[in-house]
Amino acid sequence: MHYLPYNRTLKEFSRDLRSHSTLSEILLWQKLRASQFRGYAFNRQKPLGNYIVDFYCRKLDLVIEIDGNSHAYEEAVLEDEERQRVLEHLGVYFLRFPDVEVKRSMASVLNEIGFFMDDFEEKSRGVKSP
Repeated sequence: MHYLPYNRTLKEFSRDLRSHSTLSEILLWQKLRASQFRGYAFNRQKPLGNYIVDFYCRKLDLVIEIDGNSHAYEEAVLEDEERQRVLEHLGVYFLRFPDVEVKRSMASVLNEIGFFMDDFEEKSRGVKSP
């Protein structure tokens, strides 16, 4: 866990995004908010570097992105890949979920997030995964 700088000019835009969340973001936020998912605190629409990510957990250095229809276009995919590459270079991990998966299969989304947390906790204790 370390401090990640952010572009302060994005702060107001991130507030605006929080007030205009997609249904998938709202559904996942209901599961992640107030440290209720395994005790890990998440922020939503969090500025990191020159970007705003859907969800961020500082303790895990984890970004969770929900990719809706706007992410299906080649240009958007390339922008997402570049953005992810830049943030990963800062030491952040990414989990991406399609919008439809969050709506239809929340249990599998939470399982995948839980698997990431299990790996993190094992590494933190110095336990090697099989």
